[in-house]
Amino acid sequence: MASKTPVTTELSRDLSLFHITMMGLGMMIGAGVFLGIGTCIHHSGPGGVILTFALNGLLAIFTAMSYAELSSAIPKAGGAYNFARVGFGRGPSFIAGWMEWFASSVAGSLYAITLSDYTLRYFEGFGFLSPESDYHHLVVKGVAVLAAAVFLYVNYRGASETGKIGAFFTLGQTLFLIFIAAVGIIVAFKEPSRLQNFKPFLPGGWSRLLVTMGFTYVAFEGFEVIAQAGDETIDPKRNIPKAMIYSVFIVTLTYVAVAFATIVAVKTVPEGFDGHVWQWIGSYKQRGFGEAVGKLMPAANLLLTLAVIFAATSALNATIYSATRASYALGRDRMLPAFFATLAKRRKTPWVALLFTGIIVITVALLKTEDVASSASIMFLFLFFLVNACVIKIRMNMGDELSYGFITPFFPLFPIVAIICQAILAVWLVHMSWVAWVVAPLWILVGAAIYYFYSRSRALATADEILVLEEESAPESDQYNIMVAVANPQNAIELARNAYRFCEAKNARVELLHMVPVPDQVPLSDAEEFMAEGKEAIVEAMLYLAPLFPFSTTLRYCRSVARGIISAVREKKANMLVLGWHGRHRTRLFDVGSTVDPVIERSPCDVAIFKDCGGNPTFGRVLVPLAGGANAALALEVASMLATPQTGHVVAFNVQRGRNNFDVDQFIEQHQRRLHIAGSQVTAKTVSATNVVDAILRESESYDLVIIGCTREPLLFQVASSAVPETIARLCSKPLVMVRASGGIRSWLHRWI
Repeated sequence: MASKTPVTTELSRDLSLFHITMMGLGMMIGAGVFLGIGTCIHHSGPGGVILTFALNGLLAIFTAMSYAELSSAIPKAGGAYNFARVGFGRGPSFIAGWMEWFASSVAGSLYAITLSDYTLRYFEGFGFLSPESDYHHLVVKGVAVLAAAVFLYVNYRGASETGKIGAFFTLGQTLFLIFIAAVGIIVAFKEPSRLQNFKPFLPGGWSRLLVTMGFTYVAFEGFEVIAQAGDETIDPKRNIPKAMIYSVFIVTLTYVAVAFATIVAVKTVPEGFDGHVWQWIGSYKQRGFGEAVGKLMPAANLLLTLAVIFAATSALNATIYSATRASYALGRDRMLPAFFATLAKRRKTPWVALLFTGIIVITVALLKTEDVASSASIMFLFLFFLVNACVIKIRMNMGDELSYGFITPFFPLFPIVAIICQAILAVWLVHMSWVAWVVAPLWILVGAAIYYFYSRSRALATADEILVLEEESAPESDQYNIMVAVANPQNAIELARNAYRFCEAKNARVELLHMVPVPDQVPLSDAEEFMAEGKEAIVEAMLYLAPLFPFSTTLRYCRSVARGIISAVREKKANMLVLGWHGRHRTRLFDVGSTVDPVIERSPCDVAIFKDCGGNPTFGRVLVPLAGGANAALALEVASMLATPQTGHVVAFNVQRGRNNFDVDQFIEQHQRRLHIAGSQVTAKTVSATNVVDAILRESESYDLVIIGCTREPLLFQVASSAVPETIARLCSKPLVMVRASGGIRSWLHRWI
C-alpha cells in the first residue's frame, strides 16, 4: 500500500502590485482621517494638524521600511506574527498575532459604524430618517452589521475578489480626497488672505502635538496589511516592499494636502462665534472636517458623503482581510486550533478564520467603539515597536541566511528612531483615552494565558526554529560554564582535551552541544535521520570527560548551525564557547568561515576556536601576537591555560610598524592576575617589520601553538579587506587558537560602525 503524501495548504497567488498597493491605501485612508482632522485642529491648532500628519507619515515610512525588508525576506501570510517568531520565538510571535487579529478586527468595526453613520447622515438630509428618532441608534447599528456582513462575504469570495473590489473603492475615495485637496490649494492661490487661518501656527505647543500624533496614528496603520498578502502576491520579494513604500508616501501627501484644504476652506467664522477660523472648525471635533469642507465648494455634502463611504468601505474590506490572515497564520502553526487554517475547497480562502473574525467585527460593531478603537491604535503602536525590534534582531542573527528583496537604508538608524517615537506616542495616548490602557493590557494578558495553557505545547515547528532533540542536563550551579560545540567524531576528543585544560584552570563545568543541520528541502520532522554523527561525537567527548568534570549534553536541530550555537549559548548562559575550525572559508564576505564567522560576531560570551590542535597533546612553546585590547588579554589568558605546566613557555609577541609605542611588558603586568601558568615563563618579544602577517608567520615556525585575538576592525572595513588575525589563521601551518572576548553592546557598536 502506497504511503500517504502529507497534504499541505497554500493560498493562490493572484494579487498584483496595483492590488496590494490599493489594499494598503484602503486600510490607511479610512475613517481615521475624517474623524481625526477636526480633533487634531481642536487640540493642536492649524499648524498642528499639518505637522501631525507629516510627522506621522515620516514615522510610518521608517516602520514601513522595516516591514518591507522583513516581508521581502519572509514572504508569508501572518505579517508581524511571522517576523516575531523568527526574531524572538513562539511566545512573542503568538502575542503579536493575537494583538494584530484584535486590532484589525476592532478597526473593521469602527469603519463599519462610520460607513453606516455617514450614509444615514446623507439620507437624513432628504428627511428619510430623523436623528432624534428613538430607533435611530438601532438603524445605525443594523446598517453597520449589514455592511460588515457584505464585506465578510467579499473576503470569502477570495483574494482576487478582495483585491479587485478593494482597489475599486480605494481608487474612488483617493480621487475624491485628491479633488478636495486640489480645490483647497486653488482657493488658497486665488485668495491668499485665507492663509491667515494658520495663525497662530502651533497654539498648543509641542506637547499637544504628541497627543494628536498618538490619536491619529491609526490613520497610518494599514501598510502592514500588505505583509499579510505574502502568500498571495505575485513576485512578493519585489512587489511587497514597493507597495508598502508607495502606499505610505501617497497617503502622507494626501493627508497633508487635505488638512491644508480643511484650514483654508472657511473664509470667515459665522456671526456670533468669537474666535479664529481654526477654533471654529475645531469646536466641531470629529465633525470639523465635514463642516469645513461643506463651505469649500458646491455640493460639498454629497462629495464628502461619497468620499467617506468609499474610504470606510475600502478600509473595512482591508481590515477584515488583515484580521483573517492573522488568525489563519495562528491556526496554520497550531497556535490556535487547527481548524482556523481550514481553507474553502473552491475559493481557497481561510473561511473558519474569517468566521471568527466576523464574530468579533459584528459583536464590537454593536457596542461603543471609541475607546476600543483607541486600544487598537495602542496595539498597532506595540506591533510596530515589535517589528522594528525584529528587523534589528533578524538582521543581526540571520542577515547571511535570508534573501532580501529590500534593504533598509542607514540601518539601524531608522528602526531605532521609530522604536523611540512609537514608545512616546503610546504613552502620550493616555491623555486621549485612559480606557485604552485598560483594554489593551487585558487583551494581551488573555492571549498570554491562551499561549501558556494551550499554544505552547501544541505549536508546530517552523523552518526558522531551533528545537531540542535530546538533552541531559547537569544540576544547576554557579560554576564557570564552558560550552563545547562538537561537530564530528574526528575532532571531538581534541576539543574535549582542551576543554579539560580550561576546566582545570577555571574549576568549570562543561556543556556538550551538537547542532543537527537539516537541509532546507528536508522537513524538520525528519531531523532525527541526521543525528547519528552528532551522537557519535557526543559519546566520544563524554567518554573523555566523564571521570573528570560534571557535564551535560544537548542535541538540537536547526537550519543554521551558527544561529543554533548562539541560541544555545544564550539559553545555557555559557561563559566560554569552544569549537573547532577546519581552516577553509567558503565565501569572500566571511573571513573565517560560513559557520564560525557569525559565531564570532554574535556570541555573547568568550569564544575559543581551535584549528589543528589535536596532533600534539602538549604545547611547550606558545606564541601570542599582541597589539592590545580585550581580545589580546583573553589570548594571553588562554595561552596560560594551554601551555604545558612547569615547563611551558609563553611569548607575548608584538610587531612594531612606524611609531608603535605598545609596551608588551606593561601589558603583561596589567593582566598578570589572569595568568594560570604554574612555574612556566611568560616573556615579551618585540620586532620591527613592515608586513605584520609575514613577521608573525615567520616567528610561529619555532612554536608548538599560536594563539591570536580576533580583529578589532569594524565589520564594514573587513568586507573590503581581510583583517590581520583572520589572514594569519588561514595561512598558519601550526596549531592555532583564535579567541574573541565578550564585549556587550559597546563591542557590537564598535564592530559595526
